[in-house]
Amino acid sequence: MAETVAEKESWLARQRRRRPWLDHLVRAYNAFNERYGNHYAAAITYFSVLSLFPLLMIGFAVMGFVLANDPVQLHNLKESITDAVPAGLDKVINDLIDEAIKSRSTVGIIGLLTAFYSGLGWMSNLRDALTAQWGLEHKQVPFLRRMRSDLLSLLGLGVALAISFGITAVGSSLGQDLLDALGLEHDAWAVFLLRAGTIVLSLFANWVVFLWVISRLPREKVSVRSAVRGAIAAAIGFEILKQVATIFLESVLTSPAGTLFGPIIGLLVFANLVARYLLFITAWTATAVENVRAAAPEPPPPAVIRPAMVVRNVPRARDAAGLLGAGALFGLLWGRRRRAR
Repeated sequence: MAETVAEKESWLARQRRRRPWLDHLVRAYNAFNERYGNHYAAAITYFSVLSLFPLLMIGFAVMGFVLANDPVQLHNLKESITDAVPAGLDKVINDLIDEAIKSRSTVGIIGLLTAFYSGLGWMSNLRDALTAQWGLEHKQVPFLRRMRSDLLSLLGLGVALAISFGITAVGSSLGQDLLDALGLEHDAWAVFLLRAGTIVLSLFANWVVFLWVISRLPREKVSVRSAVRGAIAAAIGFEILKQVATIFLESVLTSPAGTLFGPIIGLLVFANLVARYLLFITAWTATAVENVRAAAPEPPPPAVIRPAMVVRNVPRARDAAGLLGAGALFGLLWGRRRRAR
Protein backbone atom coordinates (compact mmCIF):
# COMPACT_ATOMS: atom_id res chain seq x y z
CA MET A 1 0.00 0.00 0.00
CA ALA A 2 2.83 2.38 0.86
CA GLU A 3 4.47 1.67 -2.49
CA THR A 4 1.20 2.46 -4.31
CA VAL A 5 0.87 5.82 -2.53
CA ALA A 6 4.49 6.65 -3.27
CA GLU A 7 3.98 5.79 -6.94
CA LYS A 8 0.91 8.03 -7.12
CA GLU A 9 2.73 10.90 -5.49
CA SER A 10 5.72 10.50 -7.78
CA TRP A 11 3.41 10.32 -10.80
CA LEU A 12 1.69 13.55 -9.72
CA ALA A 13 5.05 15.20 -9.16
CA ARG A 14 6.14 14.18 -12.67
CA GLN A 15 2.93 15.48 -14.18
CA ARG A 16 3.33 18.78 -12.34
CA ARG A 17 6.84 19.20 -13.72
CA ARG A 18 5.68 18.44 -17.26
CA ARG A 19 2.52 20.52 -17.19
CA PRO A 20 2.85 24.01 -15.67
CA TRP A 21 -0.92 24.57 -15.76
CA LEU A 22 -1.48 21.49 -13.59
CA ASP A 23 1.20 22.62 -11.16
CA HIS A 24 -0.52 25.99 -10.99
CA LEU A 25 -3.89 24.36 -10.23
CA VAL A 26 -2.40 22.22 -7.46
CA ARG A 27 -0.70 25.26 -5.92
CA ALA A 28 -3.96 27.18 -6.06
CA TYR A 29 -5.90 24.31 -4.47
CA ASN A 30 -3.37 23.98 -1.65
CA ALA A 31 -3.40 27.75 -1.05
CA PHE A 32 -7.21 27.81 -1.08
CA ASN A 33 -7.36 25.14 1.64
CA GLU A 34 -4.50 26.52 3.72
CA ARG A 35 -6.09 29.96 3.73
CA TYR A 36 -9.52 28.69 4.89
CA GLY A 37 -11.30 29.26 1.59
CA ASN A 38 -14.30 27.05 2.46
CA HIS A 39 -14.83 28.80 5.81
CA TYR A 40 -14.74 32.25 4.22
CA ALA A 41 -17.13 31.07 1.49
CA ALA A 42 -19.60 29.93 4.16
CA ALA A 43 -19.45 33.35 5.86
CA ILE A 44 -19.97 35.13 2.53
CA THR A 45 -22.94 32.85 1.75
CA TYR A 46 -24.55 33.62 5.11
CA PHE A 47 -24.34 37.40 4.67
CA SER A 48 -25.42 37.09 1.01
CA VAL A 49 -28.66 35.37 2.02
CA LEU A 50 -29.11 37.68 5.00
CA SER A 51 -28.87 40.70 2.70
CA LEU A 52 -31.85 39.54 0.65
CA PHE A 53 -34.42 40.15 3.37
CA PRO A 54 -33.62 43.88 3.76
CA LEU A 55 -33.68 44.21 -0.02
CA LEU A 56 -37.13 42.60 -0.09
CA MET A 57 -38.27 45.02 2.60
CA ILE A 58 -36.98 47.95 0.54
CA GLY A 59 -38.73 46.52 -2.51
CA PHE A 60 -42.03 46.29 -0.61
CA ALA A 61 -41.60 49.85 0.60
CA VAL A 62 -40.94 51.11 -2.94
CA MET A 63 -43.93 49.15 -4.19
CA GLY A 64 -46.00 50.72 -1.41
CA PHE A 65 -45.01 54.25 -2.41
CA VAL A 66 -45.72 53.53 -6.08
CA LEU A 67 -49.11 51.88 -5.49
CA ALA A 68 -50.20 54.50 -2.96
CA ASN A 69 -49.93 57.15 -5.67
CA ASP A 70 -51.48 55.00 -8.40
CA PRO A 71 -54.91 53.63 -7.39
CA VAL A 72 -55.50 52.17 -10.86
CA GLN A 73 -52.40 49.98 -10.69
CA LEU A 74 -53.31 48.97 -7.14
CA HIS A 75 -56.78 47.89 -8.25
CA ASN A 76 -55.39 45.97 -11.24
CA LEU A 77 -52.86 44.21 -9.00
CA LYS A 78 -55.53 43.12 -6.55
CA GLU A 79 -57.73 41.81 -9.38
CA SER A 80 -54.79 39.86 -10.82
CA ILE A 81 -54.12 38.30 -7.40
CA THR A 82 -57.80 37.41 -6.98
CA ASP A 83 -57.82 35.65 -10.36
CA ALA A 84 -54.51 33.83 -9.84
CA VAL A 85 -54.71 32.46 -6.27
CA PRO A 86 -57.24 30.04 -4.72
CA ALA A 87 -60.37 31.38 -3.09
CA GLY A 88 -59.78 32.66 0.43
CA LEU A 89 -56.09 33.31 -0.11
CA ASP A 90 -56.69 36.42 -2.21
CA LYS A 91 -58.03 38.32 0.82
CA VAL A 92 -54.93 37.46 2.86
CA ILE A 93 -52.55 38.65 0.14
CA ASN A 94 -54.56 41.80 -0.54
CA ASP A 95 -54.53 42.59 3.17
CA LEU A 96 -50.74 42.20 3.15
CA ILE A 97 -50.52 44.64 0.25
CA ASP A 98 -52.68 47.16 2.10
CA GLU A 99 -50.52 46.75 5.21
CA ALA A 100 -47.36 47.22 3.13
CA ILE A 101 -48.73 50.45 1.68
CA LYS A 102 -49.78 51.68 5.11
CA SER A 103 -46.38 50.88 6.72
CA ARG A 104 -44.21 51.68 3.73
CA SER A 105 -42.14 54.32 5.53
CA THR A 106 -41.40 52.12 8.55
CA VAL A 107 -40.64 49.08 6.41
CA GLY A 108 -38.37 51.14 4.18
CA ILE A 109 -36.39 52.63 7.09
CA ILE A 110 -35.95 49.25 8.79
CA GLY A 111 -34.98 47.71 5.46
CA LEU A 112 -32.37 50.39 4.80
CA LEU A 113 -30.83 50.05 8.28
CA THR A 114 -30.77 46.25 8.07
CA ALA A 115 -29.38 46.38 4.54
CA PHE A 116 -26.64 48.73 5.76
CA TYR A 117 -25.66 46.29 8.53
CA SER A 118 -25.81 43.12 6.42
CA GLY A 119 -24.14 44.81 3.44
CA LEU A 120 -21.18 45.94 5.55
CA GLY A 121 -20.91 42.47 7.07
CA TRP A 122 -20.94 40.90 3.62
CA MET A 123 -18.32 43.32 2.31
CA SER A 124 -16.10 42.90 5.39
CA ASN A 125 -16.08 39.11 5.07
CA LEU A 126 -15.51 39.30 1.33
CA ARG A 127 -12.53 41.65 1.72
CA ASP A 128 -11.02 39.54 4.50
CA ALA A 129 -11.43 36.41 2.37
CA LEU A 130 -9.82 38.00 -0.70
CA THR A 131 -6.96 39.35 1.41
CA ALA A 132 -6.35 35.89 2.85
CA GLN A 133 -6.42 34.20 -0.59
CA TRP A 134 -3.83 36.68 -1.84
CA GLY A 135 -1.63 35.59 1.05
CA LEU A 136 -1.43 39.15 2.35
CA GLU A 137 -1.01 40.10 5.98
CA HIS A 138 -4.22 41.27 7.59
CA LYS A 139 -3.38 44.43 9.50
CA GLN A 140 -5.53 45.67 12.35
CA VAL A 141 -7.11 49.08 11.70
CA PRO A 142 -9.42 51.21 13.86
CA PHE A 143 -13.10 50.25 13.72
CA LEU A 144 -14.39 53.49 12.20
CA ARG A 145 -11.66 53.54 9.57
CA ARG A 146 -12.43 49.93 8.67
CA MET A 147 -16.17 50.66 8.41
CA ARG A 148 -15.53 53.67 6.18
CA SER A 149 -13.27 51.62 3.93
CA ASP A 150 -15.84 48.81 3.69
CA LEU A 151 -18.61 51.30 2.91
CA LEU A 152 -16.57 52.89 0.10
CA SER A 153 -15.77 49.44 -1.27
CA LEU A 154 -19.46 48.52 -1.18
CA LEU A 155 -20.35 51.69 -3.09
CA GLY A 156 -17.55 51.03 -5.57
CA LEU A 157 -18.82 47.51 -6.16
CA GLY A 158 -22.29 48.93 -6.68
CA VAL A 159 -20.94 51.27 -9.36
CA ALA A 160 -19.11 48.38 -11.04
CA LEU A 161 -22.31 46.29 -11.03
CA ALA A 162 -24.29 49.22 -12.43
CA ILE A 163 -21.77 49.61 -15.25
CA SER A 164 -21.89 45.86 -15.88
CA PHE A 165 -25.68 45.69 -16.08
CA GLY A 166 -25.75 48.89 -18.12
CA ILE A 167 -23.34 47.46 -20.70
CA THR A 168 -25.41 44.28 -21.03
CA ALA A 169 -28.78 46.05 -21.16
CA VAL A 170 -27.74 48.78 -23.60
CA GLY A 171 -25.92 46.34 -25.86
CA SER A 172 -28.88 43.95 -25.99
CA SER A 173 -31.39 46.74 -26.55
CA LEU A 174 -29.33 48.37 -29.30
CA GLY A 175 -28.83 45.01 -30.98
CA GLN A 176 -32.56 44.25 -30.96
CA ASP A 177 -33.39 47.72 -32.27
CA LEU A 178 -30.83 47.25 -35.04
CA LEU A 179 -32.38 43.94 -36.07
CA ASP A 180 -35.85 45.51 -36.09
CA ALA A 181 -34.61 48.44 -38.18
CA LEU A 182 -33.01 46.10 -40.73
CA GLY A 183 -36.00 43.75 -40.78
CA LEU A 184 -33.91 40.78 -39.61
CA GLU A 185 -35.72 40.05 -36.35
CA HIS A 186 -37.11 36.77 -37.73
CA ASP A 187 -33.93 35.53 -39.42
CA ALA A 188 -32.31 32.69 -37.47
CA TRP A 189 -28.73 33.67 -38.28
CA ALA A 190 -29.32 37.28 -37.19
CA VAL A 191 -30.96 36.18 -33.92
CA PHE A 192 -28.05 33.79 -33.31
CA LEU A 193 -25.51 36.57 -33.86
CA LEU A 194 -27.46 38.83 -31.51
CA ARG A 195 -27.48 36.17 -28.78
CA ALA A 196 -23.78 35.50 -29.29
CA GLY A 197 -23.05 39.20 -29.08
CA THR A 198 -25.16 39.45 -25.93
CA ILE A 199 -23.16 36.63 -24.34
CA VAL A 200 -19.90 38.35 -25.26
CA LEU A 201 -21.14 41.61 -23.75
CA SER A 202 -22.27 39.76 -20.64
CA LEU A 203 -18.84 38.16 -20.31
CA PHE A 204 -17.17 41.55 -20.72
CA ALA A 205 -19.47 43.06 -18.10
CA ASN A 206 -18.71 40.20 -15.70
CA TRP A 207 -15.01 40.68 -16.37
CA VAL A 208 -15.25 44.34 -15.35
CA VAL A 209 -16.92 43.40 -12.06
CA PHE A 210 -14.53 40.56 -11.20
CA LEU A 211 -11.51 42.65 -12.13
CA TRP A 212 -12.67 45.21 -9.59
CA VAL A 213 -13.39 42.54 -6.98
CA ILE A 214 -10.10 40.64 -7.30
CA SER A 215 -7.78 43.64 -7.59
CA ARG A 216 -9.44 46.38 -5.56
CA LEU A 217 -11.32 44.73 -2.71
CA PRO A 218 -8.35 43.14 -0.86
CA ARG A 219 -7.30 45.23 2.12
CA GLU A 220 -3.75 45.53 0.77
CA LYS A 221 -2.82 46.90 -2.65
CA VAL A 222 -2.77 44.42 -5.54
CA SER A 223 -1.71 45.09 -9.12
CA VAL A 224 -4.61 45.29 -11.58
CA ARG A 225 -2.42 43.76 -14.27
CA SER A 226 -1.92 40.60 -12.24
CA ALA A 227 -5.70 40.14 -11.86
CA VAL A 228 -6.64 40.36 -15.56
CA ARG A 229 -6.40 36.63 -16.30
CA GLY A 230 -8.11 35.73 -13.06
CA ALA A 231 -11.01 38.07 -13.87
CA ILE A 232 -11.41 36.43 -17.30
CA ALA A 233 -11.57 32.97 -15.73
CA ALA A 234 -14.01 34.23 -13.07
CA ALA A 235 -16.30 35.81 -15.69
CA ILE A 236 -16.46 32.62 -17.78
CA GLY A 237 -17.03 30.42 -14.74
CA PHE A 238 -19.72 32.72 -13.39
CA GLU A 239 -21.61 32.57 -16.68
CA ILE A 240 -21.44 28.76 -16.60
CA LEU A 241 -22.66 28.71 -12.99
CA LYS A 242 -25.62 30.92 -13.96
CA GLN A 243 -26.64 28.49 -16.70
CA VAL A 244 -26.29 25.50 -14.35
CA ALA A 245 -28.35 27.30 -11.68
CA THR A 246 -31.08 28.02 -14.23
CA ILE A 247 -31.26 24.36 -15.26
CA PHE A 248 -31.23 23.28 -11.60
CA LEU A 249 -34.12 25.57 -10.66
CA GLU A 250 -36.16 24.49 -13.68
CA SER A 251 -35.77 20.83 -12.69
CA VAL A 252 -36.47 21.44 -8.98
CA LEU A 253 -39.50 23.71 -9.32
CA THR A 254 -41.58 21.01 -11.04
CA SER A 255 -42.57 19.40 -7.71
CA PRO A 256 -44.79 21.03 -5.02
CA ALA A 257 -42.00 20.81 -2.43
CA GLY A 258 -39.57 22.28 -4.93
CA THR A 259 -41.90 25.19 -5.55
CA LEU A 260 -41.76 26.05 -1.85
CA PHE A 261 -38.13 25.26 -0.97
CA GLY A 262 -36.46 25.12 -4.38
CA PRO A 263 -35.68 28.84 -4.71
CA ILE A 264 -34.21 29.00 -1.19
CA ILE A 265 -32.05 25.89 -1.70
CA GLY A 266 -31.04 27.05 -5.15
CA LEU A 267 -30.06 30.47 -3.80
CA LEU A 268 -27.94 28.93 -1.02
CA VAL A 269 -26.19 26.54 -3.40
CA PHE A 270 -25.61 29.21 -6.03
CA ALA A 271 -24.26 31.77 -3.53
CA ASN A 272 -21.91 29.22 -1.97
CA LEU A 273 -20.64 27.98 -5.35
CA VAL A 274 -20.01 31.53 -6.55
CA ALA A 275 -18.19 32.42 -3.32
CA ARG A 276 -16.00 29.30 -3.47
CA TYR A 277 -15.25 29.79 -7.14
CA LEU A 278 -14.35 33.46 -6.65
CA LEU A 279 -11.99 32.66 -3.77
CA PHE A 280 -10.40 29.78 -5.69
CA ILE A 281 -9.82 32.01 -8.72
CA THR A 282 -8.25 34.59 -6.40
CA ALA A 283 -5.95 31.90 -4.98
CA TRP A 284 -5.18 30.80 -8.55
CA THR A 285 -4.29 34.38 -9.46
CA ALA A 286 -2.16 34.84 -6.34
CA THR A 287 -0.21 31.60 -6.98
CA ALA A 288 0.75 32.53 -10.54
CA VAL A 289 4.49 32.56 -11.16
CA GLU A 290 4.62 36.35 -11.47
CA ASN A 291 2.73 36.81 -8.20
CA VAL A 292 4.48 34.28 -5.99
CA ARG A 293 6.46 36.16 -3.40
CA ALA A 294 9.80 34.93 -2.17
CA ALA A 295 9.46 33.26 1.18
CA ALA A 296 10.88 35.22 4.07
CA PRO A 297 14.10 33.71 5.44
CA GLU A 298 13.69 31.58 8.49
CA PRO A 299 14.76 33.31 11.71
CA PRO A 300 17.87 31.89 13.37
CA PRO A 301 17.28 29.45 16.22
CA PRO A 302 17.17 31.00 19.68
CA ALA A 303 20.50 31.31 21.45
CA VAL A 304 20.91 28.87 24.31
CA ILE A 305 23.31 29.87 27.07
CA ARG A 306 24.75 26.89 28.87
CA PRO A 307 27.21 27.60 31.74
CA ALA A 308 30.27 25.40 31.39
CA MET A 309 32.29 24.33 34.42
CA VAL A 310 35.92 23.48 33.57
CA VAL A 311 37.89 21.59 36.20
CA ARG A 312 41.64 22.07 36.03
CA ASN A 313 44.24 20.00 37.85
CA VAL A 314 46.12 22.39 40.16
CA PRO A 315 48.71 21.35 42.78
CA ARG A 316 47.57 20.97 46.32
CA ALA A 317 48.99 23.23 49.06
CA ARG A 318 51.50 20.60 50.28
CA ASP A 319 52.73 19.92 46.77
CA ALA A 320 53.02 23.63 46.12
CA ALA A 321 55.09 24.12 49.28
CA GLY A 322 57.40 21.26 48.30
CA LEU A 323 57.88 22.66 44.81
CA LEU A 324 58.54 26.11 46.25
CA GLY A 325 61.17 24.72 48.67
CA ALA A 326 62.83 22.72 45.91
CA GLY A 327 62.99 25.83 43.77
CA ALA A 328 64.50 27.88 46.60
CA LEU A 329 67.14 25.18 47.31
CA PHE A 330 68.00 24.95 43.62
CA GLY A 331 68.39 28.71 43.42
CA LEU A 332 70.66 28.78 46.54
CA LEU A 333 72.95 26.05 45.19
CA TRP A 334 73.06 27.71 41.80
CA GLY A 335 74.07 31.02 43.39
CA ARG A 336 76.89 29.43 45.48
CA ARG A 337 78.23 27.70 42.41
CA ARG A 338 78.42 30.94 40.51
CA ARG A 339 80.23 32.69 43.40
CA ALA A 340 82.71 29.79 43.68
CA ARG A 341 83.67 30.41 40.08
